[in-house]
Amino acid sequence: MATLLPDWAEELKRRYLRGEASVFVVHGNVHDLVLDDGALVSMADYLATRVFEKKDTVIRYNLSTGCRFVKKGAKIDSADLLERTPDKVLPALEKVLFSQTNVGVVIEYAEMLAPAGDASFASENDRLSVVMLQRWSLAPQLENADNIVILITELAGDLNPKIVANPRVSAVRIPMPTEDERRAVIRQVNPQLEATWVERLADITAGLKSIQIKSILQPTPQGDSDDADARYRFIKTMVADDARAKKLAAVTQGMPREEIEHLIGQTAPPEVRDEPHEEILRLIEKRKREVIERECFGLIEFVDAKNDFSVVGGIPEVKQELIAVARNIREGRTARVPMGMLFTGPMGTGKTFVAEAFVKESGLTGIKLKNFRSKWVGSTESNLERILGVIHGIGNVIVILDEADRSFGSGGDDDGGDGGTGSRVVARLKEFMSDTANRGRVLFILMTNRPDKLDIDIKRAGRLDKKIPFLYPQTPEDIEGIFKALIKRHGLQTTIEFPRDREAVSAKIVGYSNADFEAIALLANNYAVDETGKEGLISVQHFESAVADYLPSRDLEMIQYMELLAVFEASNRKMLPDKYSQMTVDDLQKRLADLKLRCGNRR
Repeated sequence: MATLLPDWAEELKRRYLRGEASVFVVHGNVHDLVLDDGALVSMADYLATRVFEKKDTVIRYNLSTGCRFVKKGAKIDSADLLERTPDKVLPALEKVLFSQTNVGVVIEYAEMLAPAGDASFASENDRLSVVMLQRWSLAPQLENADNIVILITELAGDLNPKIVANPRVSAVRIPMPTEDERRAVIRQVNPQLEATWVERLADITAGLKSIQIKSILQPTPQGDSDDADARYRFIKTMVADDARAKKLAAVTQGMPREEIEHLIGQTAPPEVRDEPHEEILRLIEKRKREVIERECFGLIEFVDAKNDFSVVGGIPEVKQELIAVARNIREGRTARVPMGMLFTGPMGTGKTFVAEAFVKESGLTGIKLKNFRSKWVGSTESNLERILGVIHGIGNVIVILDEADRSFGSGGDDDGGDGGTGSRVVARLKEFMSDTANRGRVLFILMTNRPDKLDIDIKRAGRLDKKIPFLYPQTPEDIEGIFKALIKRHGLQTTIEFPRDREAVSAKIVGYSNADFEAIALLANNYAVDETGKEGLISVQHFESAVADYLPSRDLEMIQYMELLAVFEASNRKMLPDKYSQMTVDDLQKRLADLKLRCGNRR
């Protein structure tokens, strides 16, 4: 029975048999392992052996090792194939491809032979490689002789665009492992695991490569802690039940003794001793985050959401809207989940805190994008592609972009000097955000206090379906709800009581931001500690002193402008306070135009 090929390999085979191309660019997850006939093999090995198994001659080449014959079905006499440099090897390979039949050539790290960049800055060898690879793609000799060339590169953008954009060169992307593939890898790495735990692990390892899953579940042996019998004997000293000891020995494969002892030893908490699998899953989740953050060179950060909406004060209409979205996500009603959301409003209104609480409320994985722009040519696009690949692989994820106007603005002073990088980045992001296959799997939350500086097309329905305004509290009652939430969040003890103390506290700080309220609450706590010398009750007088002493840093015109921008962007009126919900569109535009003249160009 023929071995089934992965989808990407089947696609490559179909394109080749249809005669679309004889030169292929294979990109994406190319440095991973593939499960082939019960063994995990490298992608290059898989291409050379499985994909090319019917070829008479198969040659692998990269700059480091030179040419290697995987199969040699004909007499090939070329001393230049013993060289490593492309100016010697490529002409020799061309001689083989043009004179022999049924030949397969795999060129690894192809971006090192024909890198992207301005041709005027390319070396003679780079230009030679580009021209020769172009000539192969157009040469009828390859198709007539049933020969095929595969160029392997992680990022297609790192390869010279003359090759990637060539209509006679076909590009095939290797995706991250699917759930079925992860399940098969886990069974291969640890065949003793129970079926239920294989399913749990297949779910929790979403976004990881097969090689990373293997390294987590079966790291490099370190002494006898990775020996099954020794591990079983060690666990048996802590667990009396023989059957349970065997299960624990299987599930802790690859862990050093210190971690095993922490999980099930006498010093471990009772709940960990009773549920070791749960602790192991948490450990794997932690390792997964570390691996992915390292894979993305620190360009993303996982959100460790500790609070849900129970500690978010005020904004009842906004919370109601977001709770409905979170419920649809949890219950799998993807058609009712937006593709993305825009959080907009002045600084200090709690956009980031609410976004993290929404991650907790929805139950999805949350990640934050850091600044991935680079001064090096092509690096920004490469960084973005790497990040999007990881996001797509993880799935069921909320992607948070703070200060989105700086990363994905519609233009500014730097646009003319970035060589078009900004426009390419925005175009790629818009393409990914509007992919309907991601609805319910990948939810973007863009946050900004200047939505007017965002690319207008990124704000349309189908990319950012909901636009949530975050405004300063308009009434003492709004402030009091926020104060109660802050006191609960920080575990403060206080004698303050609303509405009794409204005039002394909340009525005096209308127009302040949520960040100001938190600063005031913590300042009042400091006053209480200074007075008593220890943590204690915070009195109304402490709050009054904090309100009197605190000086907010505010540009009132800019804050009003940002508020009006948020109101203008809002998806519906019910999320707006009375102050703005009754305004007509004409009145709003008139006030916006007036404020834009005065402060629209300020940050």
